Amino acid sequence: MDDRLAKLVPELLVTDLSASLNFWVRICRFSILYSREEDGFVYLDLAGAQVMLVEKRGDRYWITGPLSQPLGRGVNFEIKVSSLDPFVSGLTSARWPLFREPEEEWYRSNDVEIGVRQFLVQDPDGYLIRFSARIGERQYSD
Repeated sequence: MDDRLAKLVPELLVTDLSASLNFWVRICRFSILYSREEDGFVYLDLAGAQVMLVEKRGDRYWITGPLSQPLGRGVNFEIKVSSLDPFVSGLTSARWPLFREPEEEWYRSNDVEIGVRQFLVQDPDGYLIRFSARIGERQYSD
């Protein structure tokens, strides 16, 4: 197995691969590790955060129920980055709306809290993407 590939990679069914590539590659800075143009498939990477996109063509996919926008309801995909700034700038330049503006949040992990700055954005099919940059750690006190 290729050591560059993550052990868990979501494969997102998309309606328009070119629109998705504009979002994921041009705006959000993912790179294409490989693709199969004949299948409408790309495997993307951003410093180890990986996602596969496949364009819906016909009925040969693992569809468990009706597909309606926004896709991916009930899940968000967290992408850990070192800084939010380049992503917010890219989305702003592209006039892409944010689902939730950048904010600071602290999440408890056992006896510590981990601080992040994060924001959420939807891709062209409505999948919810959460970019998250760690800002620190502190002792948890209840």
